[in-house]
Amino acid sequence: MKKISPDTFRVSSKIKLSEAQTTFNLDASEKKIEKALESVRTKLGELQETMYAHGKYSVLVCLQGMDTSGKDSLIREVFKDINAQGVVVHSFKVPTELELKHDYLWRHYLALPERGKIGVFNRTHYENVLVTRVHPNYILSENIPSVKSVEDIDNTFWDKRFEQINNFEKHIAENGTIIFKFFLNLSKEEQKFRLLRRLKKQEKNWKFSPGDLKERLLWDKYQECYEDALNRTSKPHAPWFNVPADDKSTARYIVAKIMYDTLSTYSDIQEPELNDDIKANLELYKKQLESE
Repeated sequence: MKKISPDTFRVSSKIKLSEAQTTFNLDASEKKIEKALESVRTKLGELQETMYAHGKYSVLVCLQGMDTSGKDSLIREVFKDINAQGVVVHSFKVPTELELKHDYLWRHYLALPERGKIGVFNRTHYENVLVTRVHPNYILSENIPSVKSVEDIDNTFWDKRFEQINNFEKHIAENGTIIFKFFLNLSKEEQKFRLLRRLKKQEKNWKFSPGDLKERLLWDKYQECYEDALNRTSKPHAPWFNVPADDKSTARYIVAKIMYDTLSTYSDIQEPELNDDIKANLELYKKQLESE
C-alpha cells in the first residue's frame, strides 16, 4: 500500500481546482484500505484519550465539499473508534432566528471543542463565503447595518469576511485548538452517479432533494468560490487539505492518516505524571484494595 504524507494533500501554494485530483491510487484493494483505516482510527482513539488527560489542546476538524461528497459517512467511519465522549459533531444548517440575531461566527464559537476533545464541523463557517457567495441574497437575512441590498455585497465585503475568518482561526489556534480543514474534492461525474443512486435505491431516496439538482446547475460557480476560499485561507496554523473524494474508502483513510500523522508530531501531548505523594504510595493503595 502506498505511503502518504499530509504534505501531499496540503494546500501550501495556489491551487486550481480544475487541475486538482479527485481520485488517488493507494495501490491497494478496498479491503486493504479499510483494514488500514481501522488501524489508524484505533490509534486516533488512543491519542485522543492521551490528549484528554493532557488537557491543553483541542482539535477542530472542518469538512467541506459539494453535495454527496461523503461527509456524513466519513464522520461515521473515521471517528467510530474514538470514545463517544471525546468527539462532538456539529452539522450546521440554515441559521436559526436566534443565530441570525448574532454575527455569523457566533454559532461556530459556541460549538468549538473543549480541551482534550475533537470537534467536527460538518459544513462549517466557510458556508458564509461559499453558499452565500453563490446566493448573495442570503446575506440580507443577517441584517448587517452596512448591507441594505445585494448591490452592497461587493468584493470589499468578501475581502473583509475572509479576513474575519482568518482572524477567527488564528485566535483559536493561538489558544490551543489544532485545526484541520478538509475539502472533499468530488468530480461532477461522480456526483451525478451518487445522485442517481439516491434516486434508484429506495432506501436512499430520503437523501434526495430537488434542490440538489438546482445547486448542481451552479457547479462552476461553487468551484470558483471553493478555489478562492482555499487559496485565501490555507494558513500554516489552519491548513486546507485537498482530499480526492471520488472513492470514499480512500478519502476516509487519507483524512484519518493526515490527522494521526499531524497530531503525532505534538511531542508535548503526554499523559500527566502522578504527583510525588501518590507515586510514593502506589503500593500502599494496592495493598489497601487487595486486603478488602
